[in-house]
Amino acid sequence: MFKVIPAIDLKNKKCVSLVQGIPGTERVSLNDPLGIAARWVREGASVLHLIDLDGAIEGERMNSSIIEAIAKNFDVETQAGGGIRSKNDAAELLNIGVDRVILGTAAVNNPSLVEELTHEFGSERIMVALDSKNGRVTTHGWAKSSVYTPAGLAKKFEELGAGSILFTDINTEGLLKGVNPGPTEELAGALNIPVIASGGITTLSDIEVIKKTGAKGVVIGAALYVGNFTLQDALKLEES
Repeated sequence: MFKVIPAIDLKNKKCVSLVQGIPGTERVSLNDPLGIAARWVREGASVLHLIDLDGAIEGERMNSSIIEAIAKNFDVETQAGGGIRSKNDAAELLNIGVDRVILGTAAVNNPSLVEELTHEFGSERIMVALDSKNGRVTTHGWAKSSVYTPAGLAKKFEELGAGSILFTDINTEGLLKGVNPGPTEELAGALNIPVIASGGITTLSDIEVIKKTGAKGVVIGAALYVGNFTLQDALKLEES
């Protein structure tokens, strides 16, 4: 079943929405991440997407206590990432109750980490994030571009046991100017494991466009926080 997944991006212990992931571009900055999580759960979310932006950008995870509180206090699935650089980082999140860890830079730099984690914790608990700009995967909080294409790298991670792929189209992320379905469709068509899409969702029709690509879910951030549509209306599209 297709899932609509609200994002809670954490920076300096606040829930924020950045433009293109660039620090200092906060469109939204809210002081109560737990309250935000409670709101999305109350409105019907079955999965929450939790990202430690301090970890992703600076390499130091500053928001683990918030992620732990959300994972333990709400009866929904959680997937969490940002700054996971080692097996210990991933294990720490999994052991505090997060359902899935999201590996980005660490997976690209050390693919064997994915294999090791899937053997220990199970494929369904390991998601690999592929963030793409101009057709190439980026790392280090989108700061560095690699030589890899999303589809080529995703197939490798599928073979290594990853249970799902989180695909972010950086070219559209945070701009509130709509989606480009092509890259997501190409990736979903190349894999047998689920692809969760992120980046560019601006209207309800964008969710429908992504659903038609074959993606199994979509992460929504800025559009929810600025009130372009309600989560309840977005959730109606899960089964439509």
